[in-house]
Amino acid sequence: MQSSAAPVADTPAPHASPAVEFRQVDKFFGPHQVISQVDFSVGRGEVVAICGPSGSGKSTLIRLINQLESVSGGEILINGRPTSALTGRALRELRTHIGFVFQQFNLYAHLSALDNVSLALVKVHGWTRAKAHAKAHTLLERVGLGGKASSFPAQLSGGQQQRVAIARALATDPSLILFDEPTSALDPEMIGEVLQVMQELAHSGITMVVVTHEMSFAREIADRVVFMDGGIILEQADPESFFTAPVHPRARRFLQKVLNPLHARVEDL
Repeated sequence: MQSSAAPVADTPAPHASPAVEFRQVDKFFGPHQVISQVDFSVGRGEVVAICGPSGSGKSTLIRLINQLESVSGGEILINGRPTSALTGRALRELRTHIGFVFQQFNLYAHLSALDNVSLALVKVHGWTRAKAHAKAHTLLERVGLGGKASSFPAQLSGGQQQRVAIARALATDPSLILFDEPTSALDPEMIGEVLQVMQELAHSGITMVVVTHEMSFAREIADRVVFMDGGIILEQADPESFFTAPVHPRARRFLQKVLNPLHARVEDL
């Protein structure tokens, strides 16, 4: 897979030594290449928004970070440590320090919000139930759901369920949290409550990599925007530069469609 010959914006320097570093990473599903020769890093404490059209490889890219998908070539380093060969206990230890928030919440329907958040602390990390519940209560308060600890997922709105999922991702005090289109399954009126929690996390200093279609988040909260298409990173820039003067023509077309959808549809007629 080859990228366009158009220039690519210079990559801004990360805030500090990389929390995550991709080195010439490839990913194939059978004969189909979905990630191609990606070089990419995220500084500690940096908030990076990854955007691009559907099927561009965004979700696969972040799933490679904690090995929900394995790399086909190249290497990913977490805090300077190669991770592609990790298995068993070493892989579980890596994942302890990486939170992941999915599109579809993935909550256990038979457990309360409190037990959804505390389950891994008890079952995986050996905490007492009382200690785990105390931590879970604190996290539910943090995401604005202190009064919903005993509620089951079916009793919660989509936005509330996703906030429980964020609290669960924070349970092990990860240094890095990954979001895979966390608002895509939500009704429009519920998106704001989730983005508000994410904004507060961004200000807390945690490293965040967010695959998103929410351009307001990318523009107002992210430190850097990464644009992908065809499994290739075509452009990286600070939000102001990306949204006002994108360099790559594919990025310009993408922004025209997502920021001015009615105008784009009229032009396509």
